[in-house]
Amino acid sequence: MRALVTGATGFVGGALVRALVAHGDQVRVLARTTSKTAALEALGVAIARGDILDRASIASALDGCDTLFHAAALYDLWGLDEAALTTTETEGTRNAMEAALSAGLAKVV
Repeated sequence: MRALVTGATGFVGGALVRALVAHGDQVRVLARTTSKTAALEALGVAIARGDILDRASIASALDGCDTLFHAAALYDLWGLDEAALTTTETEGTRNAMEAALSAGLAKVV
């Protein structure tokens, strides 16, 4: 499997990446330019720089992939901007799903 993982620098996405790598899958992650990716790179994961709110960057990151694991989300116990949360969760997910549909992916999780 050749998979793209969104949210890979977070807790859930990071655990997912480690499981996929352990399974022998080829993994690429979508990460913002400000994201810390050294631990992912140490696993041999390919890093595609982009943002879940930028559909073109998702489409580019999906090139050559057959599966998308969408785990990107905003998370903060205190002080989370509700508008930013809503935008990321709705528009980000819409962008990921539309990019996957356009790419003709076999599977989206």
